[in-house]
Amino acid sequence: MRTGFGYDWVMITTLLGSVLDHDSWEIASFVVTVVGLPFGIAVFLYQQSRERRNEEAEIYQRLSSEYTMFMRMVLENPDLGLLHKRSLVAGETPRELSPEQAERKAALFNVLVALFERSYILVYEDRMSRETARLWQSWEDYMREWTRREDFRAALPELLNGEDQDFAVHISRIAREESGRATPSAPR
Repeated sequence: MRTGFGYDWVMITTLLGSVLDHDSWEIASFVVTVVGLPFGIAVFLYQQSRERRNEEAEIYQRLSSEYTMFMRMVLENPDLGLLHKRSLVAGETPRELSPEQAERKAALFNVLVALFERSYILVYEDRMSRETARLWQSWEDYMREWTRREDFRAALPELLNGEDQDFAVHISRIAREESGRATPSAPR
């Protein structure tokens, strides 16, 4: 007997019941439990791992896009001298910026610190997988590059007010390490 949605389930179970006796159902149940359940768990764990990797890649891609947008803003403001890897030789007198230039430079540094903080919160972990560590290393390289700049290091304490405490400790440590590596200004 057919219903609107297919065969009548009572009829199907009656037919299956007459074909399979109780012992056959028990064996089939055992096979599903022993083989199917572990297989299902393995598939679930694999999918979870793949989703986690995809999420990490998406986060990294979004952050990379934001850094690219930041660098576009730097390119749009060449008068600020931010395209040079180093701002000054130690002891050199800084180039005088107009109040408007100083404000734009401070705003760009604020954007950069916010981006670094976001990358720290979203990517950094005390115990990182090999892939996460590889993704994080590029952000740490960016932080090291910027903290070699004397002007950025000088602005950093004020920029870190209100930021995540762990991030502030992390970038401050990097700034201390990089302050000894600062070298003369050179075009990128």
